Amino acid sequence: MSKHTELIPPAQESTAPLAHLPVTFVGSFPNATVPLDPRLPEIALLGRSNVGKSSLINALFGRKLARVSNTPGRTAHVNVFRLPTFYLLDLPGYGFARVSHAEQARYHQLVRGLLQRRKTLSAVLWLLDIRHNPTAEDREHGDLLVAQGLPMLVAVTKGDKLPRGQRHRRLAELLRALALPEEQVQLTSSTTGEGLPELAASLLSVGPNVEDA
Repeated sequence: MSKHTELIPPAQESTAPLAHLPVTFVGSFPNATVPLDPRLPEIALLGRSNVGKSSLINALFGRKLARVSNTPGRTAHVNVFRLPTFYLLDLPGYGFARVSHAEQARYHQLVRGLLQRRKTLSAVLWLLDIRHNPTAEDREHGDLLVAQGLPMLVAVTKGDKLPRGQRHRRLAELLRALALPEEQVQLTSSTTGEGLPELAASLLSVGPNVEDA
């Protein structure tokens, strides 16, 4: 277990929707059930390794929060960030190919353990790339989320990569392919900022009101 608490101050010059919030990097943990203190709502971030999760997180907060490790043996860890009213649990991306079978097994054990056994988990933010059809692994993780009955919000990333007409068609195709309710899905772009205010509001709604924290 790696715990190295670091305060990441608000981004004063940024107009990002969550730039005003202080964030603390709590640590990087291989244990799916590690206790967090104080107890707050927890939101897990889930997505493929190339879905744009780091870019989306950093765009939401207007500063570099997401950490990407290329060190062997460090893949299957959860990076935990504390906000005033909730925790973000940044899971490693799935679908990576250049790791050993043992490391892949560690990843699946970590994610399944977190989604199935972490009693303090409040919701999941699941990221999908608008340009690609759902893979077998996407469907596997989607089925797991449904089976656990966890509140789920889907952020469809990289909306700026397609023309506007194609975006809405692709979004409808994703909704049908994964049987997702439209109200649970938010189209986003970390490049243009599209959908980020709405996504931030949804995340904040999971915890108590910031003004009351």
